Amino acid sequence: MTQRNSAPTLGRIGAIDASAIARAEAALKSLSGNFAQWLQDEIDKLDAAHQEVRARGATAETMEALYLRSHDLKGLGATYGFPIITRIAGSLCRLIEDGPKRLSAPLPLVDAHIQTIKAAVRDDIKDDSHPVGSILVRELEAGVAQTGA
Repeated sequence: MTQRNSAPTLGRIGAIDASAIARAEAALKSLSGNFAQWLQDEIDKLDAAHQEVRARGATAETMEALYLRSHDLKGLGATYGFPIITRIAGSLCRLIEDGPKRLSAPLPLVDAHIQTIKAAVRDDIKDDSHPVGSILVRELEAGVAQTGA
């Protein structure tokens, strides 16, 4: 019995539709003008969640909201042209991802992550090839590692 395979497979060069890729790249490029505003909107949401933690304290609710906002930025930073934000937000996520440990996360370290994200955008530090960005990210990650997270 002969098996027919009419669907293209990902392993074959011929299965890639170059025109579809070109259309997707063009669509992404046309949207890229909005990336700065969308990124700022996400940072504003993170900042609002952070302000709630500062105002109401580290509760299950406030820390969950902060975690969700940091998780969003972890996924969106690189998409919006700031892979360093993905890395910083990932570090913040590691610090506060464990529900029971969230409430005891050191708030100065949480603050440092958020301030570093804001500074990266303000100073156009897009990746860890920037000397200041590299140092800041390493320090934040070391701080998270010291907490055991």
